[in-house]
Amino acid sequence: MDLDNPLFRMALALGVGLLIGLERGWQRRDAEPGARAAGIRTFAISGLLGGIAGAIAKGGQGGVDVGGGIFLAAAFAAYCAIIALFSREENKALGIFSATTAIAGMLTFALGAYALLGDVRIAAASAVAATAILALREELHDWVQELTWAELRSALVLLAMTFIALPIVPNDPIGPFGGVNPREIWLIAIVLASVSFLGYVAVKYLGARRGVMLAAAAGGLVSSTAVTLANARHAAASHAAPRLLAAGVAIATATSFARVFAIVAILQPRLLVMIGPALGAAAIAAVGFASVCAIRRADAPEQKQHAAFRNPFGFWSVIGFALLLGGVILLGRAVSEHFGAVGALVGAGFAGLADVDAIAVAMARLTPDTLTASEAGDAILVAVASNTAGKVLIGGVVGRGWFAVAIAAMALSCLIAATLAFVVSAAFLLH
Repeated sequence: MDLDNPLFRMALALGVGLLIGLERGWQRRDAEPGARAAGIRTFAISGLLGGIAGAIAKGGQGGVDVGGGIFLAAAFAAYCAIIALFSREENKALGIFSATTAIAGMLTFALGAYALLGDVRIAAASAVAATAILALREELHDWVQELTWAELRSALVLLAMTFIALPIVPNDPIGPFGGVNPREIWLIAIVLASVSFLGYVAVKYLGARRGVMLAAAAGGLVSSTAVTLANARHAAASHAAPRLLAAGVAIATATSFARVFAIVAILQPRLLVMIGPALGAAAIAAVGFASVCAIRRADAPEQKQHAAFRNPFGFWSVIGFALLLGGVILLGRAVSEHFGAVGALVGAGFAGLADVDAIAVAMARLTPDTLTASEAGDAILVAVASNTAGKVLIGGVVGRGWFAVAIAAMALSCLIAATLAFVVSAAFLLH
């Protein structure tokens, strides 16, 4: 298919109008003929009109010259005046105050013109997006009505952290022993905030049980430590049942084991023989623990009242914990350099408290030139064990109570299962 064919582009301009007009016509399908400013026919013609205007402005040349630009601007202004006038009269007749029809008409004309002048894929995608927004009118209005100030503020802070602050944060290491990259610390803060916000939204719209588990599984793809911290805070504030929050941490932990397995499988598959059994056994133990905690007995009443997350995340607490993890990473590097070969394991233990992925990637890349497969595998497993044990520390300091006890039991079961699997697999390899 030739996307640059003028006939195809003109058909797309017409299709844009038909698509948006279909939604507009359906919204006012019960209106009497002549009682609405624009329906499916008007919008279809508007898209085609925009296409014709774009074709005239382009002429036979490769682009739009000054004269063509003036003509296109004048045509668009004239169309805007007409559609706005008729929309105003429609609003008066219906006793409403809305600019949706007028704006939709202007967009249809503009997309019709762009279909002739620009990227047809962008024109088509924009038409689909606009139609979806128009069709979700009731859902969007209901969502805005239910939106709280804390949710809006947290979302804006998260967006500002990601799209405003992140690009300007320095990307060069600062400090001794290789330093700490400020952008990496800021990324840790963004991950922590994102996981907490995801958990808040999931619980609010899906309920405690499904929300906590779904948010934990999704958060575990990025950082199980962040999930642990978020759930620990919720447990300390009695926002949800400690057992359910601990089950979420177990799911995130199992996901992190699978994530490390995938990283090693991609970068250095030969290490899987050493770490695969231990990671697999630990993941099974974590999933089993989560199942025991999350699946209630048939005679147990549903406890929806325990799900009352009141704040998506705290900005300063997120920043503080990110700085703490950055300090742990720096300490791990210092120990590694100071103690030499043994320091690699010690450094992996310290760094694993904050980030297992970085250790997995580093060890995989150092094999076999710098480290043997055995040394690299041991370092990865030490980092995984350290990260799992670190969850106990977070549970005890932040979550406390039954949440801390449950996290300790989960971590202990994972470590025992991993150790047994490692010993058995090592013995099998020796034979």
